[in-house]
Amino acid sequence: MEENLEQLAKSGASPIIKIAIFGPESTGKTTLATQLAEYYKTVWVPEFARDYLQEKLDSGRGICDIDDMLPIAYGQTKLENESAIIANKYLFCDTNLLVTKVFSELYYNFCDSLLDKAARAHQYDLFFLTDIDVPWEDDGLRDSPDGRESVFEVFKQSLIDNKKPFITISGDKETRLKKAIAIIEDLTMALQMGFTSVDFLQIYQHGIPLENIKRQLGIFSKGIQKIVLVNPATLNHGILRLSEADFEQKVVFFDANKSKLKLKKFVPASGAATRMFKFLTAFLNEFDLGNETINAYINRKKCTELSLFIVGMDKFPFFAAVDKKLQEIYPDFNVMERDYKNYYFIKTLLSPDYFNFANKPKGVLPFHKYPASIATPVEEHLHECAFYAASNDQSSLHLTVSENHEELFEAIIEKVKNSIETKSKSNIEVSYSFQKKETDTIAVDLKNKPFRDEKGMLVFRPGGHGALIENLNGIDEDVVFVKNIDNVIQNHIHQISFYKKALAGVLLELQYQIFEILEALDSHEITDERIKEISVFLKEQLNIELNDDFYKFRLKNQVIKLKEILNKPIRVCGMVKNEGEPGGGPFWVRGIDGRLTLQIVETSQIDLKNNEQLKLLENATHFNPVDLVCGLKNYKNQKFDLKQFVDPESGFIVHKNHTGIDLKAYELPGLWNGAMANWLTVFVEVPLFTFNPVKTVNDLLKQAHQPL
Repeated sequence: MEENLEQLAKSGASPIIKIAIFGPESTGKTTLATQLAEYYKTVWVPEFARDYLQEKLDSGRGICDIDDMLPIAYGQTKLENESAIIANKYLFCDTNLLVTKVFSELYYNFCDSLLDKAARAHQYDLFFLTDIDVPWEDDGLRDSPDGRESVFEVFKQSLIDNKKPFITISGDKETRLKKAIAIIEDLTMALQMGFTSVDFLQIYQHGIPLENIKRQLGIFSKGIQKIVLVNPATLNHGILRLSEADFEQKVVFFDANKSKLKLKKFVPASGAATRMFKFLTAFLNEFDLGNETINAYINRKKCTELSLFIVGMDKFPFFAAVDKKLQEIYPDFNVMERDYKNYYFIKTLLSPDYFNFANKPKGVLPFHKYPASIATPVEEHLHECAFYAASNDQSSLHLTVSENHEELFEAIIEKVKNSIETKSKSNIEVSYSFQKKETDTIAVDLKNKPFRDEKGMLVFRPGGHGALIENLNGIDEDVVFVKNIDNVIQNHIHQISFYKKALAGVLLELQYQIFEILEALDSHEITDERIKEISVFLKEQLNIELNDDFYKFRLKNQVIKLKEILNKPIRVCGMVKNEGEPGGGPFWVRGIDGRLTLQIVETSQIDLKNNEQLKLLENATHFNPVDLVCGLKNYKNQKFDLKQFVDPESGFIVHKNHTGIDLKAYELPGLWNGAMANWLTVFVEVPLFTFNPVKTVNDLLKQAHQPL
């Protein structure tokens, strides 16, 4: 036998993809290798040791010993190299030298240096580690079923120690084959895209579909087309204006019908308070205590925010707690100069050793001071939930949070939930979800090539709040109220609830009419006259105008088109008058298909270099306060798959940095922007007092967040 342990190198424009099936004895390696070879119409490499040891046993030379390891390695290498020459795109190896190395070390506590070196050097595009969840079978050569778990761990550790890319394959043979094929297809695509096997494994473990990565890289290369504004949505031209009597009627309608519905309040709550304290963090980093006064710093930096913070300091709901802590830390605090007091107050407020407010989620920070308690946003949302998202004495609150902060929310809710339930005479179910890792997006460098960190690994970033469409998609309720975590108000809960219920009433009335139309369209008894009535409804109630081509269709095709238009999730969005708040607003937008639709548009989606578009932006009269009521089920009471209604072309490319190096990141279409772009949409003007976000800590000094 030729004594050669060198693996045949890959060659050609389309080198074969080598998959090593790896694992302890009797774990289905041969079965999987033969299945895959048959599926891909290629060859597979059998286990040389099996025939070698059977021949040795049959000839009376005994069983396997340490001296057999190198001959087995030589024979296995020869088989693999011969098979590689005739393989069709793929080569599946029932075993490889790393298996021989592991057995040598496991049974003889020794591995020949030649075998050890070759086993480490042999390269495969991927290893499938076969699990021990299949029955052990005695074939006369295998050792014993005892200790399978520990042997499996040895094999797994050998892959880790030798930095081999692997995926564990479990299940019955049909399940294993199906999973293996799916992985191989994605691996093939990844390699064609220029990724390495290690890259592919990182993507796979992150759970991001490879098609998403491919689409994101394409977006970086071609850019994102800016939204084409046609007009701002204004009162009675895209935004519905209701009288107080109208609002009353909508509330009555909602209250009369809510007992038949399951309701939920959905609150994105994972956002950290970093920006809320940004000017205070800058102050701590840049202020030269002892060498300048705070007033001098304010003048030097033109930081009026700091001046306002200090003047209103005792009005913040956290003032007493921080002041008490300062008395403990600094026994002479009361006799310090004012600048020192203010500096140490801010330092203690943000210090990781004490309050650490800038690194906590907004939802758990003190927002409101009541006579007997201090309330956080999550408490206020619990109160609101019981007031308007309740039916049959049951209400439900869903919070999207980060995994490492869930316990903070749970602790607050556990403390106050019983009291709120008693006051509201309702039971409140609280649930949580996390932004899914598979919604993260790949980062690129400034040349649009995948960005790599200092270890050469790909960098993924959270996909923004648009990723939460996945979380919303998991909600099973009929009607869902969506509101941001920081948009809460002190007192006046009855007024807030009134307008939320009114928006829900608008939704239900529309939904009933739409469902009735869809059922009529299903009945096949539709007439031309009814089609005209439906077209009027679309225009007057949903701001959808059918184009002239629609009326050229046959009746059958008109029915199909109307069902396509109407069988969608519905959102009713509260809009407030624009008073200069940053963020999205309601606009008439022309899509790629030429249709006019109502959309909530962010400034970053608009071509600000285009004077006409800029003027339309400046003429906007209303602002989106993220005050939505959503209908998530169709006329057959089936859940919509919300992912089917996302506009994938409406994401954002943003510039970030990683350890000081510039990169570009892609944020998914925003939850209430592109993620809902293809929903039925109705905008309703609501009073400005319903919108009270806390973007900076100084917003807590506004009247809406102060005691009466």
